[in-house]
Amino acid sequence: MAPQQKAASPWQGQKAAKHSTISPQFSPIDNLLSLLNRVKRTGPSTWVASCPTRDDKRPSMTIRELDDGRVLIHDFGGDSPAEILAAIGLSFDALFPPRLDDPAHVGKPERRPFPAADILRAVAFEATIVALAGAAIIAGEPFSQFDKDRLLVAVGRINAALDAGGLNHV
Repeated sequence: MAPQQKAASPWQGQKAAKHSTISPQFSPIDNLLSLLNRVKRTGPSTWVASCPTRDDKRPSMTIRELDDGRVLIHDFGGDSPAEILAAIGLSFDALFPPRLDDPAHVGKPERRPFPAADILRAVAFEATIVALAGAAIIAGEPFSQFDKDRLLVAVGRINAALDAGGLNHV
């Protein structure tokens, strides 16, 4: 089936191309959304749109961007992702962020694999362990080998959380 004429994209502020021209300055989700019609945001990192393989009366395709930048698409009308991508002139690699070893993207910041809230929760729990150990030492309570080992685990986990968050630590 022939691709539909594309409308201007509210995400890029310019006319969408009829052919595959993936812009390295835009994310995979921005590139995909710019090529679809009747795009509507339905939540954080989720959209619906008309399927480009047919003339939908209402949007039947869902799009979701994952935390790592990958894009998932599903058509409730039954068209496969390959058919959808072919209709707008894209290939499957358009649904994935650029690889970090790609020379065109060297020096760009790396996306963190863990949400900041998860890192803060882990640090808060391990900081509680450190605080309890400190209170026991100040109170003159005996400090067993198990307590010493757990304190070292807490310090290691705090340092690992700082690494996961991209923060330098001593």
